[in-house]
Amino acid sequence: MSASCRRSRAPTPPAWGPLSGKALIPAGPRAAPAGLSSGAGRPNRSVYDDQPNAHKKFMEKLDNCIRNHDKEIEKMCNFHHQGFVDAITELLKVRTDAEKLKVQVTDTNRRFQDAGKEVVVQTEDIIRCRIQQRNITTVVEKLQLCLPVLEMYTKLKEQMSAKRYYSALKTMEQLENVYFPRVSQYRFCQLMIENLPKLREDIKDISMSDLKDFLESIRKHSNKIGEAAMKQAQQQKTFSVALQKQNNVKFGRHMYINDRITEERNEIVLKHTFEEEDENEEEVLTVQELVDFSPVYRCLHIYSALGDEETFENYYRKQRKKQARLVLQPQSNMHETVDGYRRYFTQIVGFFVVEDHILHVTQGLVTRAYTDELWNMALSKIIAVLRAHSSYCADPDLVLELKNLIVIFADTLQGYGFPVNRLFDLLFEIRDQYNETLLKKWATVFRDIFEEDNYSPIPITNEEEYKIVISKFPFQDPDLEKQSFPKKFPMSQSVPHIYIQVKEFIYASLKFSESLHRSSTEIDDMLRKSTNLLLTRTLNSCLLNLIRKPHIGLTELVQIIINTTHLEQACKYLEDFITNITNISQETVHTTRLYGLSTFKDARHAAEGEIYTKLNQKIDEFVQLADYDWTMSEPDGRASGYLMDLINFLRSIFQVFTHLPGKVAQTACMSACQHLSTSLMQMLLDSELKQISMGAIQQFNLDVIQCELFASSEPVPGFQGETLQLAFIDLRQLLDLFMVWDWSTYLADYGQPASKYLRVNPNTALTLLEKMKDTSKKNNIFAQFRKNDRDKQKLIETVMKQLRSLVNGMSQHT
Repeated sequence: MSASCRRSRAPTPPAWGPLSGKALIPAGPRAAPAGLSSGAGRPNRSVYDDQPNAHKKFMEKLDNCIRNHDKEIEKMCNFHHQGFVDAITELLKVRTDAEKLKVQVTDTNRRFQDAGKEVVVQTEDIIRCRIQQRNITTVVEKLQLCLPVLEMYTKLKEQMSAKRYYSALKTMEQLENVYFPRVSQYRFCQLMIENLPKLREDIKDISMSDLKDFLESIRKHSNKIGEAAMKQAQQQKTFSVALQKQNNVKFGRHMYINDRITEERNEIVLKHTFEEEDENEEEVLTVQELVDFSPVYRCLHIYSALGDEETFENYYRKQRKKQARLVLQPQSNMHETVDGYRRYFTQIVGFFVVEDHILHVTQGLVTRAYTDELWNMALSKIIAVLRAHSSYCADPDLVLELKNLIVIFADTLQGYGFPVNRLFDLLFEIRDQYNETLLKKWATVFRDIFEEDNYSPIPITNEEEYKIVISKFPFQDPDLEKQSFPKKFPMSQSVPHIYIQVKEFIYASLKFSESLHRSSTEIDDMLRKSTNLLLTRTLNSCLLNLIRKPHIGLTELVQIIINTTHLEQACKYLEDFITNITNISQETVHTTRLYGLSTFKDARHAAEGEIYTKLNQKIDEFVQLADYDWTMSEPDGRASGYLMDLINFLRSIFQVFTHLPGKVAQTACMSACQHLSTSLMQMLLDSELKQISMGAIQQFNLDVIQCELFASSEPVPGFQGETLQLAFIDLRQLLDLFMVWDWSTYLADYGQPASKYLRVNPNTALTLLEKMKDTSKKNNIFAQFRKNDRDKQKLIETVMKQLRSLVNGMSQHT
């Protein structure tokens, strides 16, 4: 065998030792060839050394090694050859048995195969069934996971259909947190998951739509809600007042309550009920019964569940603020009727009753700070609106209705915890306006009373008529009581009517003072101040206007003075009347007194002045009727007719004055005489009168004598001596000077205190003398040829010169 063949030959299989039984046992590990060290399997690095003929040497060594290995293999084969032969021999011996065994095995295998065909079929069926069973089990398990999800999703759909949106949101949370993670690998689950956000948005939109419907509903029903709340508050207040009165009676507390006041208060309570049915038969509904708040609760819960509660709160508050502005906006004609104010108040009350309910049944939707801010804004607007609209109210009944509505409005909202002090402060402003409207109304009442009065004493013919007058007016006169019927009260019909109307005014003023949560002292002070305004301003103004009316004559003025005297005396009874109502003693330090004394004194003084004026005007009317012939040569021998008529008129008038206080009648008489004297003096000195004859002077003197006789006849008692005659002293001295022609005495005694003609003014005398001089010249054409007339003319000229010098001296002195 060549070296190349040995290199290419495959390794020799291991040698087998001799058969031991029927097993072939390896003879042991093959011995390593001789000549190869343990590291012969690794290439010798020297092969790769850069030496001459290194490759050749390496190949030689390799061949030597191979030869050595072949030798060893031959040795080993020779050593095991006998055992191999023995093993082959034994195998040949068992070939026959092996063939038999093969036939038996084949036959057995065939029989087994034939017998196992049915088993295989059944086994395959069993396997198939087991696979199906396993698949079914798997499906059931998966369906058991999916069915709760589908059931919950079906439940979600049912809740959406039934509008149970909050429950639907909770179901969504369960689906997302519990059920969907179990079946997230399925496509239907992904579709469901993708559909949930849309459902949430749908729920938000639907709930928001329900909230909008709710807000619109409560806006429409605010009036009804507020009406019910105000009615309930009014019933509670009425019950409290009744209970308080019952306690007052029970404990014996003395309180003066006039029957009329009680009746009027009851009328006010009945008048301000919001419906005509009997309150005892009608049940007042609460806000929960009137309004379904479930949309708010649902929407709040839904937005809370969605984590968007702040958006809902902001939207709700924004919309409610808009509604508040609409509610607070009054109608333009609200001030015309009480129904306008009632609608305004009820819708505001309804608004805040709803907000108060929302505050207490929800957590955080509205807060106390929010409602307080909203109320303060609303309160400022309400006060501004009431100030503006109440200023247009000219009817006191409407103002009183407004006051009662404000009180019920304030009490209602105060019961819900809203501060209302500013409303009661506003009521004090409205009270002043109410008093103004009352004063205007009573001014009309007083004017009507004065227009209807006949200004004559009240006649009475029997005891019944006497009691009727006494019941209306507190008049006390023992002398009148002793007189037999028929008799007369000194005052006219207007006095008891005015007294009754003043009491009516006090009643009306008291109506406004009720329910203002003020003490009896404050109410007493209000009543007295308003009554003082009625007396000092309204009644006084009406009296003054009455006194100044042209058609009011002297007789009416006298009666007005008498009437004011009795009204002044009745003021103390009015004070007692107020005291009985308020139970505040007049002895209290701060109690306001009635100013009737000064009021009626002013009216009397005005009436007295008007008497003097009208009396003088009447005198002027008579004086204007004078028709003197200033150029007459001889007097008529009797007083002028106009003067006698004037004196007769004065006598009749002064007889009427006997009912006046003495000083008033005396002053009127003195004023009339002085005015008559002045008028007669002005008649003599009239610049348009150019000539006066001695006969005219004598006729004028006869008239003055009649005036003096009238003065001396004491037309009005009470004058001392010749006091009244002194009114004509200027005329008397002037006429005496011209009648006697005593110029020398006048000029000699001028300026002396004891002068006989002390009251004659030089200028007056000069003026009258010039008028007489011109008359002498024209009536005596030939006077220059008569010595006496010439002497008289010279005397007149001399006197006139001296009088001019006196007048000039007086001017220089002045």
